[in-house]
Amino acid sequence: MSADHVHPVNFDPADAGHDPHEPHEHRAVRIGIGGPVGSGKTALTAALCRALGGSVNLAVVTNDIYTTEDADFLRAAGVLDVERIEAVQTGACPHTAIRDDITANLDAVELLEHRIPGLELVIIESGGDNLTAVFSRGLVDRQVFVVDVAGGDKVPRKGGPGVTTADLLVINKTDLAPMVGADLGVMTADAHRMRGDLPVISQSLVDTPDAPAVAEWVRAQLRTLAAVS
Repeated sequence: MSADHVHPVNFDPADAGHDPHEPHEHRAVRIGIGGPVGSGKTALTAALCRALGGSVNLAVVTNDIYTTEDADFLRAAGVLDVERIEAVQTGACPHTAIRDDITANLDAVELLEHRIPGLELVIIESGGDNLTAVFSRGLVDRQVFVVDVAGGDKVPRKGGPGVTTADLLVINKTDLAPMVGADLGVMTADAHRMRGDLPVISQSLVDTPDAPAVAEWVRAQLRTLAAVS
């Protein structure tokens, strides 16, 4: 990917004409996608861009520790115009930039909001982290946590804030269950037991490449948040 397609995350506030963290009305809804390494966060982000891009004015912020790998993947896949994708390099464990010091992500979101008029949704993808990795509510309005069957059917019952408190839990790569010996029934039952009334979606992006159930959940969040704004 050429350097022309890699946008800096630390931009000059003067370029936007105001303090980048100043609250303003009608800001874009922010949905965070987190989960362990390899659970399918980037693939889900790409699927949501394909499913929603035709009807929702959206953009994406990715987080990687030292590279722009996930942003480069999305740009190469052509799921959004390149100017709608920003990369954050956290330089430390991913939860640092989504929970502990969210400044770089706020900068990236504000840059996108000023670049793209009428932006409705920003998907913020965390780098791969552990079961304790949750987004600051100062950064996102809703959080999706992604686990996959290759991690074993024990993952949901291990709990942790990601599994138990995220607004949506996605059990990903269900097509791999027979190959890795994971029991989807156990995994789903444990997820519901750990989460109470919070929703759980099981999916395979091989079988449903546009993640229709998750996309519909995102649309529902946009309607709900628009109604209370």
